[in-house]
Amino acid sequence: MPFNIVLIEPEIPNNTGNIGRLALATGSRLHLVKPFGFEIDDKRLKRAGLDYWQHLEVIYYNSTEDFFSKNKDAKMVFLSSHGTESHWDITF
Repeated sequence: MPFNIVLIEPEIPNNTGNIGRLALATGSRLHLVKPFGFEIDDKRLKRAGLDYWQHLEVIYYNSTEDFFSKNKDAKMVFLSSHGTESHWDITF
């Protein structure tokens, strides 16, 4: 069972490219929610992972509302640097 990695309004192309490589290496799907802080063909994104982009399953959403409406029945876990619980406490 692949994971689904969701980036909501990503701003840093290098991080997005690296997370794209992680998704490809783990067989996960990458969901990208607009607006982005960069263009998908940004050279920094390419340097970090765009060479692999054609092999990656990427699903694009126009907004946060679009993402949640299309995935309303999905079981989700949200991670943030501002979270108060540990990722070790998540039941997978």
